Amino acid sequence: MKKTLSSAGRAVSRRSLVALGVAALLAGSLAGCGAKPADSAGSAEGSAPAKTVELQIFAANSLEKAMPEVQALYTEKTGVTFADTQFKASGDLIEQMRAGAQVDALITASKGTMDDAVAGELVDEATRLDMFVNDLVVVKAEGSDVQIASLDDVKNVDGRVAVGDAATVPAGKYANQALNTIGLYTGTAGDDGEYAPEFADRVALADKVGTAAKYVSTGDAAIGFVYSSDIFRYDGIEQAFVCPEDSHKPIVYPGAVSAASEHADAAADFLDFCMNDAEAQKVWAKYGFELSA
Repeated sequence: MKKTLSSAGRAVSRRSLVALGVAALLAGSLAGCGAKPADSAGSAEGSAPAKTVELQIFAANSLEKAMPEVQALYTEKTGVTFADTQFKASGDLIEQMRAGAQVDALITASKGTMDDAVAGELVDEATRLDMFVNDLVVVKAEGSDVQIASLDDVKNVDGRVAVGDAATVPAGKYANQALNTIGLYTGTAGDDGEYAPEFADRVALADKVGTAAKYVSTGDAAIGFVYSSDIFRYDGIEQAFVCPEDSHKPIVYPGAVSAASEHADAAADFLDFCMNDAEAQKVWAKYGFELSA
């Protein structure tokens, strides 16, 4: 049998509805008078909103043009931002880390400098990966009539030769290895010897690979040893000669997450993005970098 409410029951129901309506109005009034809504991240009142991750990257000086473009892509796709990325000679970056600089990821321009970072427990060795390869080239000022058909021709160039200081600049170390093959440097490692007496006075030591390029572009040096990618970075220079691969050790850029990173997972994700994102790969190629196989 169909159930119906008594008149008393209907009256109670009406009173309940009225009471609920009044309660809703009061709640709305209180909300309008200063009640705090949940934050945009959906956290409950009083809890801290999620913080945007900001990564601090230390990268070899030769990455100065390409890296910001890749970072902009990563920020656009993930929301992760970057602090003032440090672009310096690899050895100088490691010294900063030893001094206590806060870093999330390190990318150097040689395996040797990354080995130093691993030995000093500055990076997490388990995250280390080879990222890029590069070529060592001899450059001359744009429009210069200097001709370099072989490394031996370096001996006969009229003018100074710009070389990075091998103590901190990997490009200088590779250059010295190449100079060793023609008798102008005594050490095979690149930082373990001296320049031949007839050549020493002609060397213009540079504190970074960019300085070597500048010496050439301004005429302070007739030629200089830089990376092939540097031709895309600096105006006023052009390639004169590509050093044979067997004249120096392979030029490899390793990357690793800092052992002291507060955002280790995000830093590892960024290094992976650098290697595997199609748009990032186009940026590296634009500036003359090849991904390590």
